[in-house]
Amino acid sequence: MKSETLPPQEPKTTIQVIDRMTALLDALANYPDPVSLKELSKVSGLHPSTAHRILNDLVVTRFVDRVEPGTYRLGMRLLELGNVVKSRLSVREAALDSMRALHKKTQQTINLSVRQGDEIVYIDRAYSERSGMQVVRAIGARGPLHLTSTGKLFLSVDEPKAIRAYATRTGLAGHNKNSITDLARLERELSLVRARGYARDNEELELGVRCMAAGIRDDSGKLVAGLSISAPADRLQDDWLEDLVNTANQISATLGYIPE
Repeated sequence: MKSETLPPQEPKTTIQVIDRMTALLDALANYPDPVSLKELSKVSGLHPSTAHRILNDLVVTRFVDRVEPGTYRLGMRLLELGNVVKSRLSVREAALDSMRALHKKTQQTINLSVRQGDEIVYIDRAYSERSGMQVVRAIGARGPLHLTSTGKLFLSVDEPKAIRAYATRTGLAGHNKNSITDLARLERELSLVRARGYARDNEELELGVRCMAAGIRDDSGKLVAGLSISAPADRLQDDWLEDLVNTANQISATLGYIPE
């Protein structure tokens, strides 16, 4: 009688020591001050001897610092590696999938723009040639801050003195009858942007085109880009605002931003 050959067992997908190491790092991240071995053992659920052994290895590799005998904190190597990740993560990379999803929902062009001096520059977009009537901005195209939705976002975080200086430099030149060309009116508009958390362009740059934008922030809280929907004036829907803001917030979170 032949004996059956049992199929080989699937290897475990996790390594126990890595799980334990992660538990200790997560525990350390919850404390602003050095933490005792006893507390780390309690929070992580590890036996003190196990926690002590892993912490010793983490100290050697600089992932953890031993402040004094029996107390620990996160080490500088984590900061070094974090800075490497941050330097490699661009706004465009972080935003692309979310932009495509928002375009799929609205069927209108989604723009990603950054500030350069007194203008915004379109650095990426999501659109489809099969989506019917759309407003498509060329990558690399520019627009004045005070006439664009994303530009207003950037102006809204400037100090009043900087806004007045911008008005002096540019003369608040207009493109059509809807353009904001008066400083007092611009200041009122920027107050609304701060209160609402988003900005609009109501045919101020181009007749027949309306836009709305929400800000994208990095891990330091700095406004680094604007996400906007551009559409023919009669097609832009206020119902898209919530999705726009949520999408911008998702991209900000990918960049490490944590709201206060």
